[in-house]
Amino acid sequence: MSFFTDLAHQYIDGEWRPGKGSWDIVDFNPFDGTKLAAITVATADEVDQAYRAAESAQQAWADTNPYARRAVLEKALRIVEEREGEIGDAIVAELGGTRVKAAFELYLAKEFLREAAGLAMRSTGQILPSPTEGKENRVYRVPVGVVGVISPFNFPFLLSLKSVAPALALGNAVVLKPHQNTPVCGGTLVAKVFEDAGLPAGLLNVVVTDIAEIGDALLEHPVPQVISFTGSDRTGRHVATVCAALLKRSVLELGGNSALIVLDDADVDYAVDAAVFSRYVHQGQVCMAANRILVDRAVEEEFTGKFVAKVASLPVGDPADPATLIGPLINATQAEAISTLVDRTVEAGATALLHGRADGNLVSPSVLTGLPADSPVLSQEIFGPVALLIPFDGEDEAVRIANDTPYGLSGAVHTSDIERGVRVGRRIRTGMIHINDGTIHDEPVVPFGGEKNSGLGRLNGDAMLEAFTTQKWISVQHGRSRFPF
Repeated sequence: MSFFTDLAHQYIDGEWRPGKGSWDIVDFNPFDGTKLAAITVATADEVDQAYRAAESAQQAWADTNPYARRAVLEKALRIVEEREGEIGDAIVAELGGTRVKAAFELYLAKEFLREAAGLAMRSTGQILPSPTEGKENRVYRVPVGVVGVISPFNFPFLLSLKSVAPALALGNAVVLKPHQNTPVCGGTLVAKVFEDAGLPAGLLNVVVTDIAEIGDALLEHPVPQVISFTGSDRTGRHVATVCAALLKRSVLELGGNSALIVLDDADVDYAVDAAVFSRYVHQGQVCMAANRILVDRAVEEEFTGKFVAKVASLPVGDPADPATLIGPLINATQAEAISTLVDRTVEAGATALLHGRADGNLVSPSVLTGLPADSPVLSQEIFGPVALLIPFDGEDEAVRIANDTPYGLSGAVHTSDIERGVRVGRRIRTGMIHINDGTIHDEPVVPFGGEKNSGLGRLNGDAMLEAFTTQKWISVQHGRSRFPF
């Protein structure tokens, strides 16, 4: 496909160039195995070139009028709108996203670009009082300089833009490393959008590479002051450790094991719809997905019957078919891991109300219940189409089960009493929770992030200012200070 081969390059200092590594990252369509492109990996030296280019270009960009920076972001938004069909096709081909998923990702990408454009105008400072006569305290909010962004495979276009766009809007330069399974949608496509929007050379660089080639060069390089990482908690822990040792700031959006709670007074039909979407959208490869569906025993039988029936009806197949709702997992390793996890969980005592099977990278949905209390799957993130149904008796037990996980990203509570839902939600240690809705939400102006092993820091809205700028105090003495000697 020419779309992919045209973008199968490194993008450094405004130039499209081949990588200089000794091997290629091969970009496959996860549904049919078609080779989309091959990209020779970037070396540690090329990572250095990307960071040096960003460093050289950044100050002039920071000095650029915010209205001019906003104009570039607005142009990028128009380009995405104009090329929406082409980008949607790329999402379907490169990561196996269904048409529903591609539309969802593109909708959010456009909303985040709109917010980023406005963010260029919000980097304001303060004048604060001083106890010293004649002194004026000015607090400036300034760009951090250069930001390193590492994005995941599941929503690659959105989650790259989510850090890249606000960082640029606030006057920073960026080096982006996409996931090796989605080098185009998560990387070079983003570069192309901004190049065509008129972003000056050097401000956005994309290196397609792997830790096997560069080690920790992307993290350890002296230029970047902030690393924004989205991915697994295992890798995020390593990113945080390296950054902490070098006194760099890290913003980490990590995994989850979210609970969707159905209380005894919930609208069962509506809760079923919310739970099915929250667990199975993009084959369950979503950090906010409802891994665990907690149901009060008073409505367990009704909910379970309707839930299983709806899940069993979900069409599995070619993601390019608009009727398909369950497409492939990202690769064979993940498909095998999910199938093995289901088999082992059933062997250990769980009941499979639906037992999904693998056909290549397609894995049909599973629904498991009757899990032993010590089942490992209860406390881990499941990045695939597997739902765990867990009964409970009353709010206190629901809260206890929901909190019994090392993660704390998202969640939901279903009830006919909104304030009851809020009370329950406040007791769950999670960064986000939604009353009478699904667990999967991301909005441009609302702080997004998790607790415990689900991450550090927040993104979106004014949280972007905290993530990608720093404060600088400049005092002015209009009179004369008195010194003790």
